[in-house]
Amino acid sequence: MAEPILNQPHFQDEDKAREYLENLRWANGVICPHCGSTGAHYRLEGESHRKGLYKCTDCRDQFTVTVGTVFERSKIKLHIWLQAVHLMCASKKGISAKQMERMLGVTYKTAWFMAHRIRESMDIEVDGPLGSTGGAVEADETFWGNAKKKPKSARGYDHKMKVVSLVERDGKKRSFHVANVTAKTVTPILREQIAQKARLMTDESSVYTKVGKEFAQHGVVNHSSGEYAKGDITTNTVESSFAILKRGLYGTFHHVSEKHLQRYATEFDFRWNTREKLGFSDVQRMAEALKNISGKRLTYRRTNTTA
Repeated sequence: MAEPILNQPHFQDEDKAREYLENLRWANGVICPHCGSTGAHYRLEGESHRKGLYKCTDCRDQFTVTVGTVFERSKIKLHIWLQAVHLMCASKKGISAKQMERMLGVTYKTAWFMAHRIRESMDIEVDGPLGSTGGAVEADETFWGNAKKKPKSARGYDHKMKVVSLVERDGKKRSFHVANVTAKTVTPILREQIAQKARLMTDESSVYTKVGKEFAQHGVVNHSSGEYAKGDITTNTVESSFAILKRGLYGTFHHVSEKHLQRYATEFDFRWNTREKLGFSDVQRMAEALKNISGKRLTYRRTNTTA
């Protein structure tokens, strides 16, 4: 039987964790995070220096593998950080800060902040528009919020938070928290994120009617009349992704503020884009997140003051 993954050395020992991260982040050689030089450095040895400390011979600054990353200046030991990254990457419906608090032996405030810093590493830069090969891209919106807090003046889903998602068939997903689901808010997203040669698939919402003409095809299914597929015209894929997001929001996190909703949506997008069907294991998904930690330093104050 295979050894439990969290028993591996880099999850149990800080030095092993640092070596693991160095091998992953600097696979092609050490890079100075201050000036970007390669090869112009040496390791500082001796009892007066902490382990893993380097000095750049170009800019003369010192650095470790965590400088310039989401882990910078953290008092949490690095192997605990790696445990947290693995837990978030391996949990299909997410893992709450309360659960991380119990499993990692940290305070709730620390677990909450760690989770948001890891979400920063899951925010991977897009690599061109969806549907660039002429494939199908599904677009739809979902709503999140507490129905018990619905004001008497609210109509429909006005009181809820809104997320618009685009999913390329057998490909990637991108989600956007919007103030309102209207043609004015959705059209710029579709134009920027979807290639014109793509086949756009939506429901009958008038939000998509005009902008749909800008793509190679605009396939529409009429949900209000019980229609969910016409040949390969369907929005079932994006709706399936919403099901996972909703189970996480309702069952795992319970309470997600509008200020942080985009971060949670990005986290679920990351796991969707590195899902098993696309060839990623839990270990490979974790590696993708760790490769993206550079330039993502997040302070507690910025976490509480940005969306």
